[in-house]
Order: sequence, then C-alpha cells, then structure tokens
Amino acid sequence: MRETSGRKRPTVRRAVTAALGTIAALAATAAAVTLPASAAAPPTPPGWSQVFLDDFNGAAGSGVNTADWQYTTGTSYPGGPANFGTGEVETMTADLANVSLDGAGNLLITPRRDAAGNWTSGRVETRRADFQPPAGGTLRTEARIQMPNVTGPAAKGYWPAFWMLGAPYRGNWWNWPGIGELDILENVQGINNVWATMHCGTSPGGPCNETSGIGGQRVCPGTSCQGGFHTYAVEWDRSTAVEQMRFSVDGITFHTVRADQVDAATWTNATNHGYFVILNVAMGGGFPDAFGGGPDAGTEPGHPMVVDYVSVLRSTGGTTPPTTPPTTAPAGRRDAYSAIQAESYDGQAGVVKETTSDTGGGQDIAAIGNGDWALYRGVDFGSTAARQFYGRVASGAAGGVSGLVEVRLDSRASAPIGSFSVANTGGWQSWRTVPANIGSVTGTHDVYLTFTSGQSADYVNVNWFDFGH
Repeated sequence: MRETSGRKRPTVRRAVTAALGTIAALAATAAAVTLPASAAAPPTPPGWSQVFLDDFNGAAGSGVNTADWQYTTGTSYPGGPANFGTGEVETMTADLANVSLDGAGNLLITPRRDAAGNWTSGRVETRRADFQPPAGGTLRTEARIQMPNVTGPAAKGYWPAFWMLGAPYRGNWWNWPGIGELDILENVQGINNVWATMHCGTSPGGPCNETSGIGGQRVCPGTSCQGGFHTYAVEWDRSTAVEQMRFSVDGITFHTVRADQVDAATWTNATNHGYFVILNVAMGGGFPDAFGGGPDAGTEPGHPMVVDYVSVLRSTGGTTPPTTPPTTAPAGRRDAYSAIQAESYDGQAGVVKETTSDTGGGQDIAAIGNGDWALYRGVDFGSTAARQFYGRVASGAAGGVSGLVEVRLDSRASAPIGSFSVANTGGWQSWRTVPANIGSVTGTHDVYLTFTSGQSADYVNVNWFDFGH
C-alpha cells in the first residue's frame, strides 16, 4: 500500500542552523502543539536482553545522539530513486526545526512549510543495521509514539512512519523490496488508524503483492492515534514452528505475516540479514494519494510526530514481554486479523479452487451459489472484540443475480453474525474488498462462510477474508 520503488539510505550530514532561526522555529512548534508527557521505557523483562534503547533524554532544542542515529537529508539517497521512491514532496533536513529533542524525554519530527510553499521534514535511522533475532529466538522492536496531532483537511498529506529496512539496502538503492521492509507504524491524513506491512519479493506484483505488500490495519485502542501515545511493535519470531512477524499496538496483535505465506526463497531473501530502524514524517506520496492526496494550501505545518522511546529487545527463547502481551493465536490456529486464504478451507460444499489473477496470485474459491459453504477451523479473535469483517470478492454474475456472503460461528446452523451482498463486480476476476459490520466476537471459533441467494446461478468468487476491530 505504500511503496512505489526502492527506499531509504542516509546521507550522514548534519546541517548547521543559524541560532536565531532555530529558536524561532522551536518557538513556533511550542505555539502550534501541546506535547504529551514522556514516560520511561519499560524495564527489560526476564528472558530478554536490551540490544538498543534511546529514551531521547537531552536538552530542549538539541539533536539526536549521532552515536546511535544518522540523519537522512535531501529528496533521495545518492543514486537512488527520486523522492525516496514514494513520490513524497518534502526535503528532509537535519535542521533542529525539523528534528530535535523537546527537553522532556521526547523526539520531535516536525514538517514545516516555507513562504514559497516548500515542505521540509526529518528522517533519522539507526547507525546499527544488525537487528535480527537469534536462531530459535525473537526480536522485538517497539516505540512509544504520538502521531502528529492534526486531523481533517489540516492533516492532508501527513505520512508519519516507524519502520525497518533490510541492511543490504545500504549501498544498493535498487534492491527493494527483495531485501525486506517492516512497517511497524504508518498513518496518513490524520486518520485514527495504524497500518502495518511487510514488503518483500519483487515489484510490481510478486509473492508479496507489491507495491502494497502484505498489510494489516486497525483503529488505535482507547485514545486516538493522534490524541495520545501508543506503543507500536513488531516481534520477529524464530521460536515458532513457522517463522513469523507479529505487529501490535498497545499489546494487541492485529497483523501477522508467516513464512509459509510466500515461497522459501522470498522469505529467506527478506530475512537472512539484519535490519535498521527508521523514524520519519513524509509529506505527500503514494500512500496519502490513496486517501485524497496532499499536502495542499489547507494543510497545517508544524505538527510533530512525538517519539518517547525506541527499544529493541532480543530473546533466545521467544518469550513475550509481560508489559505488552500479544494476542496471536496458538500454534495450529488461524489469526483472525491476518488474511485467511479462502482456498485453505477445512471443509466445504459446492465450491472449487481456481488460479486467481488478483494481485499476489495464488488461488480463490469459485463456482459459489446458494447453499454452498466453506469451513475454517480455529480462528482466534483474541480478547479484544472483532466488529468488522472484510471479504475479497469478485463476480461475473448476470444482471439481477446477487447473493449474500455470511459469517457464522461454530455451526452452519448458527445465525449469521454479519453479512454483505454481492452482485456483478465487472467479472469473475474483477476483485474488490467489501467490509461488513459483525456482532462482537472474542475467543477462538470455527468460522463458516455461507452463501445465500434467491437465484440458483453462481454469484461470487472469494480470494481471502479477515476481521478487524
């Protein structure tokens, strides 16, 4: 959903800022925003070791610790794709007006616009590029962040992010997405939503559905993403039978990518090396374009992404920190919040598998009409209620032919907890993702997709489905 070509690599250069200009810029920031309170990073849990931590403690108006971080400046990496390969419009700087500490334990990355309408912002990344789990262990990368506190038209074009890139990108700006990218937090347009994505494989298309990647999303729990701090994390777990990436917010795992979702070579190419960490706020580009574009004259500059801390933990046994326990499914179960491939059913009546031309390839289930069904055992919804259902569907049904895609729990005789209607979408491989509200669901259930129509003709194909909060 994000990238359009290769990404990221720093130019190690710190701009010298005139003192009066810096003071004025920082004063403008203070006037524009009310900053939340910092908190100490959680203590290292038993069974884990701290391999990186920055609490961003330092004098107000100072820069990041350049022993740990390096600045990315300009509009591209040397010899790399223009506009960082994403179409973003800002110029990244090391100016304290764009990247500075607030003196209260926070890092501020602040987009600014000059009188001519040109945007500047900031991007920093760790000097270290060796973050990866040990064999049989887990790596947890997390940060406590408040997204830029701006919403509506004033947020048009904002694109804050906390993410990681595979180390081989440094020195070769054209090997994305094969070397892997882990987007732990992305947001656009001040929407109360966090997106998490793994990028891999080849682009466009390929096994990881590029340029969209393998992504998930959810609303921030409790306080909005813009209204307060939340803890965003990815756990790269090699202790499980199938290696996986688990993305969470405030301990709620909402997206999981497993090694068996792609071919072995694709996964190996994305994970057989270390990663580095990046914090930035872009303005404009492909992702904001998908939600209305921008920035424009109504966009307000001066709203920072506020970063309380960045922490990287490593475990040799896959133990999860007790402060933010994940809600992923135990081995052998399905994660309700990751795409469940329709062709992976445990039982069915009336459907067939076929090759799909949908982005990412694979198979769908087809020839679906009234009375057909498919069963998916052991879908784990966790302890936070799911209230949304999403289905990836296509239809070439004749005019006047339509039907329902229904969700039932534990028995085909149960009443549907939600459904949506499908009619002709433009063809049997003309795909769209359709949302539906469902009754609140927690715990682990067998999920039945049932299909009901007033006509006897087939009316829908299904590629995948998942759930949301």
